[in-house]
Amino acid sequence: MALIVQKYGGTSVGSPERIRNVAQRVAKFKAQGHQIVVVVSAMSGETNRLIALAKEIQAKPDPRELDVMVSTGEQVTIALLSMALMEMGLKAKSYTGAQVRVLTDSAFTKARILAIDEEKMRADLDAGFVVVVAGFQGVDGDGNITTLGRGGSDTTGVALAAALKADECQIYTDVDGVYTTDPRIEPKAKRLKSITFEEMLEMASLGSKVLQIRSVEFAGKYKVKLRVLSSFEEEGEGTLITFEEESKMEQPIISGIAFNRDEAKITVRGVPDKPGIAYQILGPVADANIEVDMIIQNVGVEGTTDFSFTVHKNDFEKAIGILKGVQGHLEAKDVLGDDRIAKVSVVGVGMRSHVGVASQMFRTLAEEGINIQMISTSEIKISVVIDEKYLELAVRVLHKAFHLEQEV
Repeated sequence: MALIVQKYGGTSVGSPERIRNVAQRVAKFKAQGHQIVVVVSAMSGETNRLIALAKEIQAKPDPRELDVMVSTGEQVTIALLSMALMEMGLKAKSYTGAQVRVLTDSAFTKARILAIDEEKMRADLDAGFVVVVAGFQGVDGDGNITTLGRGGSDTTGVALAAALKADECQIYTDVDGVYTTDPRIEPKAKRLKSITFEEMLEMASLGSKVLQIRSVEFAGKYKVKLRVLSSFEEEGEGTLITFEEESKMEQPIISGIAFNRDEAKITVRGVPDKPGIAYQILGPVADANIEVDMIIQNVGVEGTTDFSFTVHKNDFEKAIGILKGVQGHLEAKDVLGDDRIAKVSVVGVGMRSHVGVASQMFRTLAEEGINIQMISTSEIKISVVIDEKYLELAVRVLHKAFHLEQEV
């Protein structure tokens, strides 16, 4: 018998029929003797509907009241799923985040979990109940309802698994696992049987949308075994996200190709090459709460330098405006921008023990006439910025070059 936490996203519980399907799946695990805690999101589209409704009343909704409002989406789902389980003859009980007491800080709309009181859940599990908990929400020290921000239900699932010391946390989504790359771009992409937390963190941060990075960070910190499964397939082992030392066989050199279309590049040309210039450029950008990703600095002629960096496309115009505003102070010749770029990355813990990955990547792109504009590396990943129009070609040729179409 195992204690399993299962998390189901909005598409998995998007209709009464799908909620019944989830109940049937839960019942199978329960019949095998497992203790089950289920975390659910709001029905697909419901959170967006509630936010739009709030904006009809208040252009910039008050964060505290918005959390009160959007948290109701999950409250509907937990009640419906509990009813579906009861209809099947199972004992079930639903809890909001506040009822479990998922204690968070008071950062409305993006709260962080501080502690979880698992006592009620343990008592219910020991009494034979399936415990159904609302994802995405908690309560602060003053009793205010809070929400956890994007990917919050994944984070709730992992946090409950950590608090309960669950044997496994299963994340059910509309895909059947983590793939070597997006199958919509490369049909030969293969599902990974397992991937390390480090690799999954890189894949999530580099654009893979299977899991939110925050939940992977949480799982890695508290050593919670994660498994990604499809909620629309009856069978399948999905992808296990685990620890490198637990892998008995040698890791492949590269586990996957990640990409991101959501970045833009900004270049500040001809600034004085002197100490502190990087801070003078990036300081005002950081003050505007704009996150910077890749950075490159080239020493130019006559004591000047060109400084390039990438930001999210949503922040592109704002960042350009800020830098043009301080262009004179920076003594910069020009501020240029390009929002038609893409980032492509190769990821794999096997890179630690294999040389030549970078040269293989660069040679493969060169053979296709794809120019590299920026390069960033870490111990287990190499990222390049290229022209957006070459993104799909780059993903396909790199996938082939590193033999990812084979079973992994």
